[in-house]
Amino acid sequence: MLLYRFLISLFSAISLAKGPVRARLGRDTQPIPAGPHVWLHGASNGELASFRPILEELIKDQPSINWLVTSNTETARDMVASWALDRVSPRLAPLDLSWVTRDMIRQWNVQAHITLESEIWPHRILNCPGPVLILGARMSAGTAKGWCKLGRLPARVLGKVSLALAQDAASQSRLLELGLSTQASGPVMDLKSLYAASGLTPDPQLIAAFSRSQTWLAASTHEGDEEVVLEAHALALQDRPDTKLILAPRHPKRAQEIADMIRARGFNTARRSTGEPPNKDGRQIYLADTMGEMALWYQLAGRVFIGGSLSDRGGHTPYEPATFASAILHGPDMRNFSAASQRLKTNNAAIQIETAHDLAQALLCLAPEDMQIAAGQAAKDALKSDLNLDELCQTIAKIIAAPTE
Repeated sequence: MLLYRFLISLFSAISLAKGPVRARLGRDTQPIPAGPHVWLHGASNGELASFRPILEELIKDQPSINWLVTSNTETARDMVASWALDRVSPRLAPLDLSWVTRDMIRQWNVQAHITLESEIWPHRILNCPGPVLILGARMSAGTAKGWCKLGRLPARVLGKVSLALAQDAASQSRLLELGLSTQASGPVMDLKSLYAASGLTPDPQLIAAFSRSQTWLAASTHEGDEEVVLEAHALALQDRPDTKLILAPRHPKRAQEIADMIRARGFNTARRSTGEPPNKDGRQIYLADTMGEMALWYQLAGRVFIGGSLSDRGGHTPYEPATFASAILHGPDMRNFSAASQRLKTNNAAIQIETAHDLAQALLCLAPEDMQIAAGQAAKDALKSDLNLDELCQTIAKIIAAPTE
C-alpha cells in the first residue's frame, strides 16, 4: 500500500499541474443533489457510451437511485451531460488519493460503486461503504505484472468486489490470480458490445459533401497510421477519383501535425475544429479534429479503417463501426479487441491489411455499394451482442440495491 500511495501521489502532482484542480480534488463548485448515490466511473467517451443502455434501464427501473457519473476527460463529462438523463450528475473524476475519495464518498452519500473496464482505483474501491462492481473488466498481462509488485494490495482491492464481469477469458483468469473470488467472478462480457448508435444527424453540408458509398473513415488514428492511410488514399484515387477520406485522429491535439503531413503529400485539407467547409474533391481530406463526434463520422462512411491497428497500440473498437453497418478494415494488431477480431475473422466480416497497397486494394474492392452493404452487414451480424440486457440490469440492480438513507 505504501508503494501505491507514493505512486498515486506522484501521479496526482502531475495531474494537478495539467487540469482543473478543484474538480480533481473532489471540490467541484456545482451543487450536490440530496440523497444517496451510486458512483459510476468510466475512463472516457467509449466506455461510458457503451454503458449508456444499461444506465438508462437502471434509471427507469430504480427511481430511488441517483447517479454520480465521473470520467477522466472533460469531453466525456460533457457527453454524459448532453444525454440529459434524470438523476444523473456528470463530474470529472477525482484523484485516487485516500482523503479525496473519502470526502467524495461522504459528500455524495455514495452507497455503491460501478467502475468500467480497466479503471480499477484502489482507494475508491476500499473506501466505498457498499458493493463494488467492475463491468467489462480488462486486465492485460503487463498491467497484471504491475499489480503483482504492489504486495497484498491487489487481493485487498479485489476482495471488496461483489461482481466482476471480465471482458475476456484472459482478463478473467488474471483477476482471479490477483485475488478476485470465484463467487464474484461472473460471465465474460465485453461492455463495448452494448454500444448503441446515437441519433446524431449530420448537417446538410456534410451530407452533400460525403456520399456514404464514396467515403471512407480512418478512425482513431495514431502516429504511424496516418502515413499508411494517406498513401493508400492516394493509390485509391488513381482508380476511383471520387473517393473521399475523413481522417479522425485519436488525439485531436495532433491536428496541426497531421494537417502539415496531409499538405506535404500534395493533398489539401479542411478541419472540423475551425469550421472549414468540406467539398466533394477527393484531393481534400476532411480532418475530423474534434472529440465526441465519432458516431457522426461512422454515419457518413461506408468503409472504416480502425486506427491503432498498424501502430503497435492494439487497435480500437470494431463494435462502433459495426453498429453502423460500416465495412471494417484493420491492421494486424487488434489485441485490445482480440475476441471481437476473431469473431470478425471467423465470419469473414473484416479485411486485415498490413501495407498501404493492401489498404488501397481493400478500399477498391469495397468501392461498389453492394459490396459495402454486404460487408457492413456481415460485421454487424458478427459482433451483435448476445448479452441479455434485461438480465444484466436485474443482476446489477439486485447488487446495488436501492440505497436508503
